[in-house]
Amino acid sequence: MEFYTWNNYRCAFSKVPGESGKPALLLIHPIGVGLSGEFWQPFIAQWGRSEAANNSIYNVDLLGCGASDMPKRAYRPEDWAEQLACFLSTVATEPVILVVQGALLPVAVRLMALPAAEKVKGLVLSGPPAWRLMTTPTADWKQSLSWSLFASPLGNLFYRYARREKFLRSFSQRQLFERVEDVTDGWLQMLETGAKDLDSRYAVFSFLAGFWRQDYAEAIAQIQQPVLVVMGEEASTIDRTTAQQIKKATDNPSQKRLQDYIDHFPRAQGVSIAGRNVLPYESSGEFVDAIAPFITALSA
Repeated sequence: MEFYTWNNYRCAFSKVPGESGKPALLLIHPIGVGLSGEFWQPFIAQWGRSEAANNSIYNVDLLGCGASDMPKRAYRPEDWAEQLACFLSTVATEPVILVVQGALLPVAVRLMALPAAEKVKGLVLSGPPAWRLMTTPTADWKQSLSWSLFASPLGNLFYRYARREKFLRSFSQRQLFERVEDVTDGWLQMLETGAKDLDSRYAVFSFLAGFWRQDYAEAIAQIQQPVLVVMGEEASTIDRTTAQQIKKATDNPSQKRLQDYIDHFPRAQGVSIAGRNVLPYESSGEFVDAIAPFITALSA
């Protein structure tokens, strides 16, 4: 584990060396109870066994997560984007390809509007949220109200409840993994360990408060780098309104979700693989196989 400083905060990352002269993969982990850069370990291991494993990997811990500082504050996509921009400007020595998990796509979108984005050669989106969630903002007053509740003693109690093994197992089985048996003891131990520090709740509560829920359509339309969207064949959303609308619109929600992104990014292609919502963890082999040709083409 190595560290750099952004806005007087200590931020953690690790690097897996690769072939010089090729862009590195910059991994952006999801936000959730106990989640950090540790989320990417199955992917990193699988990438190392792949014939395509000649690119370096930067695995960062976003502020509020893992080994990075955890200040008590509301975190917005712009904050994490600026943290990553600092990383690109001061740490990364080569161009990068962003590999973004799930609803952290807004962080990548905001990063692409910053000067540091000139080092980004392309983006891989793993299971991004339904398009409606990327274009329908949550009202500021709702965000503020939610944050005030989460930041109260009630939020402290809720987090203590949410980091219990029983809750983590149930949530993972219902919302994240396609197969119940893939919710392993290793996955649960990672979450429990990552959530031991109660200060890790502030990043989670920022996400739950909906600070990431903005309209990104115009910003996405400005991104000219190549994009690969990888969607799970059983991809789902926890937003009930969105789920109902997608179900009414099509018999194949996953394909509709994938096509929405292909239609709105200027230079996007997509593929579906087995799995649900945490593809680099639950389907690491298939995920590596899906993105390897794209990475190879950008590395040529």
